[in-house]
Amino acid sequence: MANTVVNPTRMELTRLKGKLKTAQRGHKLLKDKRDELMKQFLDTVRELRALRTQVEEDLMRVHSSFTVASALMSAQAMEQALMYPKQSVELTMTFKNVMSVNVPEYHYQTRTDDTGDIFPYGFAATSGELDGAVAALGEVFQNMLKLAQTEKAAQLMAEEIEKTRRRVNALEYVVIPETQENIRYITMKLDENDRSTTTRLMKVKDMLLAQAQEERRAADAKAIKAFGKSGEEAAEV
Repeated sequence: MANTVVNPTRMELTRLKGKLKTAQRGHKLLKDKRDELMKQFLDTVRELRALRTQVEEDLMRVHSSFTVASALMSAQAMEQALMYPKQSVELTMTFKNVMSVNVPEYHYQTRTDDTGDIFPYGFAATSGELDGAVAALGEVFQNMLKLAQTEKAAQLMAEEIEKTRRRVNALEYVVIPETQENIRYITMKLDENDRSTTTRLMKVKDMLLAQAQEERRAADAKAIKAFGKSGEEAAEV
């Protein structure tokens, strides 16, 4: 018997068959979505690893350049050189839909297109290592934004994969088997009712036939009796 209480009627059977068909179709679509999300997620993870390695290497190079510049310049001169930035950056964010996942995309635009505006100091009182460190930091900024974007995309995809996996499992191991069990229960119940109805009809038919035969025998007996009586009267005459 089914685990849930169902009304064994033909209308309920039709409703459950429609529900089963929808659940099976949804299960297939969700499985396809999960597989495609896994493919996109693995591609994103590979890109994320490569970007992280590159950003770490670039940051190590920037750190080394700043270390050398700090050794060649005094701390006060370094602070004064970097105190007031010359270039400004405007950061914007849009979204891209990847298998129903809104993945962020970061875009930045500098105030001017002149690459020399990233140096907020004069070149006379500073070392060349500081120039290289600032230039390298400006270059790694793009990769850092790309890394943040890719990492967020991987996180959102992982969450969506987990939700899709739970839905697939719920349909595969709970909804579909339970609906199939309910359909089998209602089908068996209806078949049992049909057999019971057929048996009752056969019994009623037998009773009616027996009654008809009894009435026919009684009528025959009455006719024979009436015929015998009329014969006796005729003989007396």
